[in-house]
Amino acid sequence: MMTTPVYDVAIIGGGTVGCAIVHELTGRGLKTVLCERNSELVQEASAGNSGIVHTGFDATPNTIEVQCLEDARVLNRNLYTKYILPFQERGSLLVAWTQHQMSKLPSLLSSAHNNGVTDASLISREELLEREPHLNPVAMAAMVIPGETVVDPWLTPVTLAHKAWEHGAKIIRNCRVLGGHLRKGSHWLLETSNGPIRSKVVINCAGLQGDIVEAINQPSPFEIHPRKGQFAVFDQSAASLLHSIILPVPTERTKGVLVFPSVYGNIVVGPTAEDQSARENPQVHQKVIDELIRYAHFVLPELAHHSVVNTYAGLRPATQTKDYHFIVDRDRGWVTVGGIRSTGLSTCLAIAKRVADSISTSQPQIMYSEQRPKIETTADGTVEMDGVAYRITHPLSKLGLVKKIAKL
Repeated sequence: MMTTPVYDVAIIGGGTVGCAIVHELTGRGLKTVLCERNSELVQEASAGNSGIVHTGFDATPNTIEVQCLEDARVLNRNLYTKYILPFQERGSLLVAWTQHQMSKLPSLLSSAHNNGVTDASLISREELLEREPHLNPVAMAAMVIPGETVVDPWLTPVTLAHKAWEHGAKIIRNCRVLGGHLRKGSHWLLETSNGPIRSKVVINCAGLQGDIVEAINQPSPFEIHPRKGQFAVFDQSAASLLHSIILPVPTERTKGVLVFPSVYGNIVVGPTAEDQSARENPQVHQKVIDELIRYAHFVLPELAHHSVVNTYAGLRPATQTKDYHFIVDRDRGWVTVGGIRSTGLSTCLAIAKRVADSISTSQPQIMYSEQRPKIETTADGTVEMDGVAYRITHPLSKLGLVKKIAKL
């Protein structure tokens, strides 16, 4: 009778954070398995983000999130360069459109500097319009945040997972974790839709399902409150109208609606911030999209001459607090990474390092090769990496990646 193997680590959730964690832990020599409940990696929250890697200039001070954002600044660039992943350091311009917003810029600059983003600076209206000549001239001033970056939000995490798989990680799709229990003095026995999985340590990075999964180990100390963001995407014919990411002055609740270029040249407007109870299948509403388009036309009036080619909506796993829920239960071999709202793409590498550092290991590390997997297109929005098929799940990647694969 065959017995199931005992893994060093089982990772629940194959979104951006889960892909980064399996890459980091496999690289540290651990025997890993990643369980993704959907048919593809990078679905749910990770399939509906902006593709922007933030510096954390406006993050809440003294939080795990701001620490991860600071740690990620070096990690991200090194990884994008190592695997030759598409990225562009566009920089952001936080634009004041009114006198009241303009009065907030000095305090926002002070906060940015306190968060370690010391190259942020204020510029005048004249300097702003020199940088972005197609911007609405009613703009009054701006704060420059040079390090803000756009990336491919699908290719980046899938490459991480694929690299881990190449080096022995087990990645199981359509694998829903239904329950589990800790065998005293031994290991976790997880009940999944694909059969039992045994592991010494479990990582809960289940995103929108995070509090449900957490109940396997303990009553969840956090509750997921899904927050929907809708986006409209303009044709690449508008690419020359904008270089930087245009940010609004943030509010207490949200960073607000952005107008920004994707890494493939589409100008995008979004996201909204709409609380809802449903955790799946976020819907696009035309009335909201029309409002987004009007705002984009206000920011860049010449956008009115370019068509919208796509719309999409994503859900962010907000909780009752503004910080990440990073919980290490060493006695029970359970690590929780929950409530990663809008900065998961920005901090995934730093989160993965933090998770790995929380797990004691003496195994020899693996040296990942500094090359991207061989990528080829197939039918229906699917690509193959070294012969393994992955369906592109993110709308921005679908619009741009297939056209760029020949150059990758």
